[in-house]
Order: sequence, then structure tokens, then C-alpha cells
Amino acid sequence: MQVILISSRLAKARSLTLSLRHVLASATLGLMIVGALTGALYWLSLRFAVELKIPLVTQLVLAAQQGETERAREFMQQNLNAMAVKIGEMQAQLTRLDALGERLSSLAGIRPQEFRFSETPGLGGAQSATMPPQNLTMTQFNEKVASLSRQMESRTDLLGVLEAQLFEQAVKKKAMPTMMPVTAPFNASGFGVRIDPFTGQQAMHEGIDFITDAGTPVVAAAGGVVQFAGFHPQYGNMIDIDHGNDLVTRYAHLSKVLVKEGDLLQRGRRIADSGNTGRSTGPHLHFEVRFRGAPQNPSRFLLATNPQVPLARARIR
Repeated sequence: MQVILISSRLAKARSLTLSLRHVLASATLGLMIVGALTGALYWLSLRFAVELKIPLVTQLVLAAQQGETERAREFMQQNLNAMAVKIGEMQAQLTRLDALGERLSSLAGIRPQEFRFSETPGLGGAQSATMPPQNLTMTQFNEKVASLSRQMESRTDLLGVLEAQLFEQAVKKKAMPTMMPVTAPFNASGFGVRIDPFTGQQAMHEGIDFITDAGTPVVAAAGGVVQFAGFHPQYGNMIDIDHGNDLVTRYAHLSKVLVKEGDLLQRGRRIADSGNTGRSTGPHLHFEVRFRGAPQNPSRFLLATNPQVPLARARIR
């Protein structure tokens, strides 16, 4: 674009050449000036109207402020609702942890009063002089809550594994024949090689003989399942109890059998009365422990929990 300037003050006419870039720059500058003047005029008029308390303008300003306040309140309420849900989940996790802690203390043999799961532990300490207290931001607070929630889930899983292991150990302990099968002050013959009372020859005695009166209650030395309950030509009335892990206990020379094959027994349950049946010289209880069919010394099991009970040793000839 070419512009020709003609004036009486000029000796001759002058011409100016304007490119598209000059035109766009001029238009942009003009729009910026108009916008700035419009904004300044609007601000001055709005402030003047508010100061003079013009009803319409005041209502518009209040409405805008209320709308902004309502949006801020809704945003805060949404955050509070989300935190309430997270806190509810953490409270449920704490309840599970309390119950799990009580079960663990019971399995470990710890008295419940030694661990007060329902009470908040005491905390305290002097305020640090090098680091002044600072308020948490909403983001920091949410991060803390999420971190605590993850830690609680991890602790719950770890304690669950520990509970399973302790429970397995407790079950195995109850399945070990460590309970005295009969109340007797001493036993007549221990485990090992002895003189057979019928033949007078040396023979292996595969159990322990407890001297008792006929009819004395006999109990299961450990929990298990009755494998055999009946008469045997040498053992007389006899009971075999399978405790799992290839471990079996045998109770022989009984006068009365109180269980049957397949019965599930708890440790200490009465299963029979002692007697003098089978190959026996008098009333007593013959007690054996077998592992994979091989006889084991019952004293090793009974003395594990009854060290004060005197058990006789077999006499070697």
C-alpha cells in the first residue's frame, strides 16, 4: 500500500509505502489500547458503583462472590467426603489389626492385658527449636493418609502370615503325644530291651507300662483320629490313634474301649479304661508311640511337657 502526502508546507508531495506487517501491527496496537481503556473504565465504574452502593451492581458483585464461595465450599466438601471414606477404611483396618493382635497374643501365650490394643499409646516430647511447626497442605495431608493406609495394609498382610505360622505350630504341638495318657505315680517297665515276663528271655519292649488299677481312665495323649479300636491277641483291647505326620500312639490291655474307628479326638479326651486283657501279667496300661510304623521312646515325648514325672528305663540283661 502506498500513501501520498500533499501539504502546502511541503515543497513537493511525499509518498509512504505501508506493508501488510505494518497494517497488522497498527491494528493490534489499536486493539490493545482500546481493551486497556475499556478494562480501566469498567474497573473504575464498578468501583464507583460499589462505593455508591448502586443496588444492581452490588447484587451482581455479591452474586459473583457467593458463586465463588459456593464452588470453594463444594470443592472442600468433596475433599472431606473422600477423606471420610479413607478414614473409614483405616478404622476398619485398625479393627482387623486389633482382632489379629489379640489372636496372635493368644497363640503366642501372651496375656491380653499385656497388650492394650484398644488404647492409644502415650506420645510426647519437647517442641524443636530448629524447625518451627508448619501446617500441612491439603496435598500433603492426602499423601500422609494414603501412605498410612498402605502401611496398615502391609502390616495386616505380614501379621496374617505370622498368624498362619503360629497356628500351624500350635496345631502341630497339639498333635504331639506329650500328655500323660493315664494318672499314675510311676511306670513299671520302660522302653527298650528287657527280660520278657513270660519267656524269661531278652526282648524288645516297644512302649511304657504304667501300673494302674483296672478301670482307671485313659485319655488321648494328643489330638487325632482313631485308626483302630478293637481286640488284639497280644495287646488285648487296643486303640491306635493317628495324629498325622506318620505319628501314631497305641493304648493296650484295656478293660473297656470308649471310642470307635474314625472318631475325631481332642487332646485329653477319655478313650478307654485300663485293664488286664491280652498278654498281660496284671492290670496296667501299655503305651506306645510309633513313627512310620517304627516304635519310638514315649519318654522323649512325655518328658517334653512333664519333666517332673519319673519314667522307668528298661533293664538290659
